[in-house]
Amino acid sequence: MSAFTPEVQVAIARVRDDVAALHSELTRYGLVVWTGGNISGRVPGADLFVIKPSGVSYDELSPENMILCDLDGAVIPDTPGWERSPSSDTAAHAYVYRTMPEVGGVVHTHSTYATAWAARGEEIPCVITAMADEFGGPIPVGPFAIIGDDSIGRGIVQTLTGHRSRAVLMQNHGPFTIGKDARDAVKAAVMVEDVARTVHLARQGGPLIPLPQDAIDSLFNRYQNVYGQAPQGALK
Repeated sequence: MSAFTPEVQVAIARVRDDVAALHSELTRYGLVVWTGGNISGRVPGADLFVIKPSGVSYDELSPENMILCDLDGAVIPDTPGWERSPSSDTAAHAYVYRTMPEVGGVVHTHSTYATAWAARGEEIPCVITAMADEFGGPIPVGPFAIIGDDSIGRGIVQTLTGHRSRAVLMQNHGPFTIGKDARDAVKAAVMVEDVARTVHLARQGGPLIPLPQDAIDSLFNRYQNVYGQAPQGALK
């Protein structure tokens, strides 16, 4: 750690804490089983990110066993956790961080309903206002890719570039989500499973009613730019 400035060391410690703690949200919302799934977070001010170790139970995760990597996915030696193998999806996360500088967090799960849509290679249509709010349209499907190199990362970037959605259903695999930081990406992971379940259940009852594009645009703009903001002129 001595190779990093004090400011970067503080940033690394903060991201380690956040990424370790956020994994409990994946279990809380039932998005993962056993040791599957992972979260990573970019370290502000450095070409580094922190990611979950491979094959470690969720109840054994801690800031100290999170793994620090560079943007090529290489583990930084002599840092806490470095003796463990990083997540098998590390190359995919690294590719996203290298090519999408606005992304500060990446999450992967095998959540049941979203993965069922991925198994069919079918996008989730935008038929409820919550989808318009959060994703600005349908949840797209990315290409099938094998774990182990950056192929999944390439598919994520290819699919989400120019798309409002912060979630992609990688065909025959499962959802990946991105965000401004790790917490934002976790929120997207929770929401994509929620809408995947709701739209699936709605379709069992009959044809879906698509939202008009102008309504989607209006809802997305309101939620992203107005919702939760103090009214103009209000006391803060």
